[in-house]
Order: sequence, then structure tokens, then C-alpha cells
Amino acid sequence: MSLTMTISVHKPVLLNEVVEALRPQPGKRYVDCTLGTGGHAVAILTKILPAGQLLGIDADPKAIEIAENRLVEYIENTILVNDNFLSLETICRENDFLPVHGILFDLGLSSAQLDDSERGFSFQQSGPLDMRFDQTQEFTAADIVNTFPEERLNEIIKNYGEERYSKRIARHIVNSRPINNTLQLVNVIEKATGGYRSKIHPATRTFMALRIYINHELENLAAALKQTINCLDHGGRLAVISYHSLEDRIVKQFMMTESKGCLCPSTIPVCQCGHVASLKIITRKVITSSPVETKSNPRSRSAKLRVAERL
Repeated sequence: MSLTMTISVHKPVLLNEVVEALRPQPGKRYVDCTLGTGGHAVAILTKILPAGQLLGIDADPKAIEIAENRLVEYIENTILVNDNFLSLETICRENDFLPVHGILFDLGLSSAQLDDSERGFSFQQSGPLDMRFDQTQEFTAADIVNTFPEERLNEIIKNYGEERYSKRIARHIVNSRPINNTLQLVNVIEKATGGYRSKIHPATRTFMALRIYINHELENLAAALKQTINCLDHGGRLAVISYHSLEDRIVKQFMMTESKGCLCPSTIPVCQCGHVASLKIITRKVITSSPVETKSNPRSRSAKLRVAERL
């Protein structure tokens, strides 16, 4: 697939809502922690010209390549870094990009990653059992599927995929080894679950679980969110789009915790933790996509946007 084709089919989720949440201003600095193909980045850059700057981070080198082409006209205003947002604060310091006035996380997969069968993210086309964001790491989905013991497989599929049939799926995987590609794995899952049992494909949760585990997505998200406090200027905004309950729970809990002062139990009469509120929650109610956006961009149907402001 050409770069032009890839860019044209990817629609940034909740684009207007993100721009409204971040309030990008001319001359200010913003960080897109999940650059992808640059959809949100373009919208931010058009608001911060002529002197504003955007730092784009992505663990996927192919995403950086696509974004470089898409953002070529903004070359003087962009810094693109191929790294995991786990290193957010370090990346900002190394690029003399502090403090920042807005930080965006758009979690999950991009259309470009799903459409590339060689990446192994999609259960709708045959590809290798890969699922790595950073393809320089050695550990792949094939290692989990073909070597992990049944009980460990069950734990991963249950905990990261919230899959009710995790035990059956784990058992069928072990009994069907070796499994060499994505469609073979899909076939195994369908046999284990008896086919479609809900509105979503029976392989959806298992594929999600494997991807999250391989890329340490939840752990990296929790660590990166903590770093945003040290990166944001006073009044700076943090916007996070999540796509499943595990991500959203981490984001919601982080924002709630950082919006409070003392975190000591109510049984302790005098504060001993010394915690000081660092965020103000802007979205008391989570923002979701409109029916119009959901119809034109099905990927947005599960998206949840939460926004907070640095105190």
C-alpha cells in the first residue's frame, strides 16, 4: 500500500473534540504521543502556526515515515521521534521541548497498522503472528501462541482481553499448535467459542489481549501519564482517547487521583501523604463520538476522550 493510500483511508478519531480540548494557540508547544499517520498533528499545526511547535512520538517506524511525508509542509514546526511514549519526559528534555501546552494520546491501532497484513494485527486477513509496534523487539505473538503454557495464555486472554471464553480459547490454542498465521489462530478461536456470540468478531478480544501484552500497553500508559505532570505548563491540557475499558480505567483513575489533594485514608485525621492536586478534570462526563462520526468512521464507536488541565 502506498503512503498516499494509507493516509487517505485513515480518519483521526474525535478530531474536532480533540482540537477543542487542547485549545492549540499560535506559538505554543504540543506533543502528540501517538503520532500515527499525523491526522491530529495536522489539525494542531494549522492552529499553532507560524511559530508553534509540535513534537510527534510513535513507536512504529512506519508511522513516522508516513507522518514525515504528510507533514512535509510543516517541517520547520515539527520534531518527529521514533520511540515509545514511555520515554515522554526524556524525549521532551532531549529536544528542549519543555514546558508544553498540550499533550495528546490516541491509544490503540491506526488504520495503516490494521491494513498492513504483514503486521499481524488484523484477524480479517492472513499474516504472520507478529503484533509488535516496535519491530526491532524480538518477542512476537507467535512466541506467546506457540510456547506459553495453557494457564498463562488463559490469564493473558482473560485479563487483557476481558474474554469470557478465555479458558476454552487457551486450551484450543495449546491443542492446535503449531499455529503459523493469523487466520489459523482465528479458526482456532472460532472453534473454541462456537463462532459469533456477540456483535463483535469472536477473535477481537483475544487479538487485543495478545497485542496489549506484547507491547506492554497498559504499563507504558500508566507510566507515561505520570510523566505528563512534569511536562505540562500551568494551564496546559492533557487529552487521552482510549478504546477499551482497561485503558479508560487507567486514564480515569489517574486524572481522579491527580485532581485530589490529600490521598490519606479517612481514618487518618492529619494528612501524612503530602499529595497536592496537579490536575483539574475538564471532562466530568467522558466524550464519545457522534452518530455521524461513528457511521463514517466505525473505528470511533468505542472511543472515549478524557481531558484534564494542569494546575
